[in-house]
Amino acid sequence: MGWSAKRGSRALQRLAAGMRGANLAKSIKLATRNVGKTYGSVVALQGASFDLAEGEFLTLLGPSGSGKTTLLMIVAGLVMPTSGQVMIDGRPATNAPSYDRDIGMVFQSYALFPHLSVAENVAFPLEMRKLRKAEIEERVRATLDLVRLGHLADRLPARLSGGQQQRVALARAMVYRPSIILMDEPLGALDKKLREQMQEEIRRLHRELGITVLYVTHDQDEAMGLSDRICLMNNAQIEQIGSPDELYFRPQTAFAANFIGESNLLPVSITSSAGHERELKSKVGTTFHGCAVDGSPVQGEALLGIRPERLRLLASAEVADNELTGKIRESVMLGALTRVTIDAEDGGRLTALLLTAGNSRLKPGEVVRVGWETGAGIVLPKAA
Repeated sequence: MGWSAKRGSRALQRLAAGMRGANLAKSIKLATRNVGKTYGSVVALQGASFDLAEGEFLTLLGPSGSGKTTLLMIVAGLVMPTSGQVMIDGRPATNAPSYDRDIGMVFQSYALFPHLSVAENVAFPLEMRKLRKAEIEERVRATLDLVRLGHLADRLPARLSGGQQQRVALARAMVYRPSIILMDEPLGALDKKLREQMQEEIRRLHRELGITVLYVTHDQDEAMGLSDRICLMNNAQIEQIGSPDELYFRPQTAFAANFIGESNLLPVSITSSAGHERELKSKVGTTFHGCAVDGSPVQGEALLGIRPERLRLLASAEVADNELTGKIRESVMLGALTRVTIDAEDGGRLTALLLTAGNSRLKPGEVVRVGWETGAGIVLPKAA
């Protein structure tokens, strides 16, 4: 295909403006309400409800079998739900066929036609929509420029790297300007370096175009780095929805605290509640104080979650809001940080991430005092 650079540049500007312009109102593009799916006696998904705003990047994150891909496929119209509703642009879409949903799809497997060139693969959805040849050429050129593959327009997929093939798949999903782009583990087949490069590309495209994205991954770092919000899933249900900061610093369950990052979870009993603060007792009677979040219990047994980087070792005369005594089990230098495992006095085990400077001479068996601020401890429901 022989497009001029000037013509391609104009098309690129129109494509970007068109995709951004619709995002100004920040309306709800997609909503699910109590969506469920069963296969006989097997529950694949239950009670899934969330909203996706225009221009938002929302990630469905969870381990294998958590229901995230089932939910994505229901949104795409490739799987019919057993219960619940799907709304796209405010209109019922639960029973609409996939081709009527104005949705672009990107799969882990790329799903490129091996006998078609890069440009022909990207042009395919436009040809199916019977657009004029001149408009097809303009859009293909503009979209390939967006994903930085214009110089490979005539190449076959077999002659591309994995990252390049995934960019072709992304271009094909964007070229007809769908209302929403769905991505199902799109980087799962790439090595670490290519995954990082593609994450940068996806972030750039989302930033420049304001596209609306529903993304699926099991990779916590990927979700944290790409998302405006994360919908964390576990055991076929939505566990928590929030920004990366909210899920990391204010997890609402023990699963959320440990799946995104790492947390020390101390069994405690709640002795009193005042606003967002709880007074707690450990198994051996030590008093702690922790912060309540949405879903925190107000009485009975609970867990106190503390991130390893929020712990510190106390000097002999130093005091902290909360502290306990333990023995160092292991100290592993990781470069700038040292990972210290501590056997606590109540029989539990803590992990602390400390700056290596000043903590490089810790020895197994050494008795230490561990402290943390009240704001670093989140009171969580006891795991079922």
